[in-house]
Amino acid sequence: MTQAPIAMITGASSGIGEATARALADAGYALILTARRSDKLEALAEKLRAIGASVHTLVFDVRDEAAVEAAVTSLPESWRSIRVLVNNAGLALGLSPIDKGNPDHWETMLDTNVKGLLHVTRFVLPLINKDGSGHIVNIGSIAGKQVYANGAVYCASKYAVDALTQGIRIDLAHIPIRVGSVCPGAVETEFSLVRFEGNAEKAASVYQGFENLVAADIADAICWMISRPKHVNINDIVIMPTAQPNASTILRKNA
Repeated sequence: MTQAPIAMITGASSGIGEATARALADAGYALILTARRSDKLEALAEKLRAIGASVHTLVFDVRDEAAVEAAVTSLPESWRSIRVLVNNAGLALGLSPIDKGNPDHWETMLDTNVKGLLHVTRFVLPLINKDGSGHIVNIGSIAGKQVYANGAVYCASKYAVDALTQGIRIDLAHIPIRVGSVCPGAVETEFSLVRFEGNAEKAASVYQGFENLVAADIADAICWMISRPKHVNINDIVIMPTAQPNASTILRKNA
């Protein structure tokens, strides 16, 4: 049976999820890593095992309730005491005014960012430590604090994450399980590549002319949040690049 505290991270195959996995491995956690892409997930798992981390992988899409249940139910007994759940899986698709938006994009964003978080939390909750050390960290966004043009549905999904974080924290306070969120501004990951459906040039332009956040910045915040004493809950952290004073403003050097 693994002796290290266990953290489960969704969307762990790249970006913030991957950086968080690396940071928590360095902090001595055993890791349950989940994602849709088995090849990337297993490649990361092997790298972490090579530096001594204990890793268990689960391949599923958070949108699929039955798949989430089956995956969590399949966990061996030695992996069924989880200290930290990081609900990281999420995405944006498209950047269009509401009258020109793609309903398929809307469905995918809402199913992933909102319902996916609910599916994972529901099935993992019985396994989260009830001794005061249990912690749920939801990855929100500045888009869940301030709405920007052409992103109404994505912003709505992240406002929902903010509301769910607050509600879950109230509902679980008596157990107690700590609940908080980390809400980044512009972080250079695969986020924009996914949003623009593989258009690398368009995705790269999002981060030109300023020093954006990187995934390790967010992982560092998560590590700090979960390392607080049991009586301390960090409700919410908003992290922005210095060059991004709000959701819709970025000060670019070439502007």
